[in-house]
Amino acid sequence: MGILAASGAQMMCTFGAAPSALNVLPVGMVNAGGPAAATIMDNKPMVNIAPFGMCMSMSNPQVAAATAAAMGVLTPMPCMPNTPGPWTPGSPTVMITGKPALNNSSKCMCAFGGSISILVPGQFTVMVP
Repeated sequence: MGILAASGAQMMCTFGAAPSALNVLPVGMVNAGGPAAATIMDNKPMVNIAPFGMCMSMSNPQVAAATAAAMGVLTPMPCMPNTPGPWTPGSPTVMITGKPALNNSSKCMCAFGGSISILVPGQFTVMVP
């Protein structure tokens, strides 16, 4: 089942050098105890998914070219996420504006071979005395 993800969730790509934060736009927003709740369709590069520092995937043409120029020494290049499909699998039971909610067990694939996962879902319960 998993914990629902929200705007500000910390993500990581298997070929990225640094974590990134999920951005959920306030379109048809449903709050998750404060931040906007995410759906599997919050997968747009540079809108929802920010870069992960440097990319180390040889499937990325920029990394391949820089590595070839460095005589085969892996040369990371700036990450530009390329996520053509939605997050999968999403929540089987929670729907947000007609789309499955994003949870911490969902993955989003980058066209350069990386698998993006949720490290910290971005919603926390605060106990108020």
